[in-house]
Amino acid sequence: MSKSTKLQPVSIKILGKDYRIACLEDEQETLLRSAHELDEQMREIRDSGTVIGVDRIAVMAALNLTHELRQAQGKVSSPKDDIFNQLANLRHKIENVLENI
Repeated sequence: MSKSTKLQPVSIKILGKDYRIACLEDEQETLLRSAHELDEQMREIRDSGTVIGVDRIAVMAALNLTHELRQAQGKVSSPKDDIFNQLANLRHKIENVLENI
C-alpha cells in the first residue's frame, strides 16, 4: 500500500469530546487543522449564548463554514475565465486602434 492510501487512526477533540477518525496518512495534518477550526467555530457559537445544544451548535458551525467556503469559491476565477477576459480586453484594444487608423 502506498503512503497516500494507508489509513491511520487520528484523535481529535471537539468541544472537549474525543473522536477517533480513520484518515489517509498524508491527509492527517489537514484533518487536524480542520478539526481545530471546527472546534474554534463551535466554541465561539457556544460562548455567544445564542445557540443551545451541541447538535444545534454543530449545525450552525457547519453552516457558517460552508458559507465561508462558498464565498471563497465564488471569489476564485478559473484560468479559463481569466483567459477569456484577457482576450476580450485585447480585442477591445485592437478594435480601438483600428478605428483610429
